[in-house]
Amino acid sequence: MKAIILAGGLGTRLKPFTEVIPKPLLPVGESSVLEIQILSLARSGFTDIYIATNYKADYIEAFLGNGAKYGIRLTYSREHKPLGTCGPLGLLKDELTEPFLLMNGDILTTLDFREVMDFGVRSDAELTVVIKELVRPFNFGKVVRDGHYITSIEEKPNLHLEVLAGIYVMKPGILQLIPADEYFGIDNLINTMLACQRKVAGFVMSSYWLDIGQVGEYEVAQTAYSEFFGHLKKKSSGA
Repeated sequence: MKAIILAGGLGTRLKPFTEVIPKPLLPVGESSVLEIQILSLARSGFTDIYIATNYKADYIEAFLGNGAKYGIRLTYSREHKPLGTCGPLGLLKDELTEPFLLMNGDILTTLDFREVMDFGVRSDAELTVVIKELVRPFNFGKVVRDGHYITSIEEKPNLHLEVLAGIYVMKPGILQLIPADEYFGIDNLINTMLACQRKVAGFVMSSYWLDIGQVGEYEVAQTAYSEFFGHLKKKSSGA
């Protein structure tokens, strides 16, 4: 099975940490975000992982090597300008001849990648989007009314939101929808597919999930490492 990890972001919201180290290689516990992702994918049976790079690409390639220490094969794709979430797939078209998994390089999750991959392959949709339900507090009292009369009040209710988890299963047919060498995000792809009446499936996950987008989430990741990811180990110290 093949997977692509998007590791080309600038990580501007995590400065000053990312001024020296690219966001996917920020240390988490005894590992890094990208290594945790690679080892998790390897445990789920993925054998070929492509790292889509841009910012500090040389640093990432030198750090990870050819993938031998993780028990998989690593291949690098380097974009020379920002191409968004889906644009980098255009650089890998010749390699992506079977269903594959795509994920953002700033996510920590205990999701069973084989399960979502199997779901996506069995689905009649060309794109499967992994969905995470988030519960967020709402800091105001909610008013329900009928005309000029209030019918109920709910004090600071929780908001339940379903969001994109940054993980997708794709079939090769949708690559034709991605323009070459242009910025093209997952939102562009989904809207294009829906406009063409091409099916998009949703897989609702219940596993642990953390998007490390800001300093606060990065601090949470340090605690999560020992609870969820400390068992993931490299095969050796060599590359």
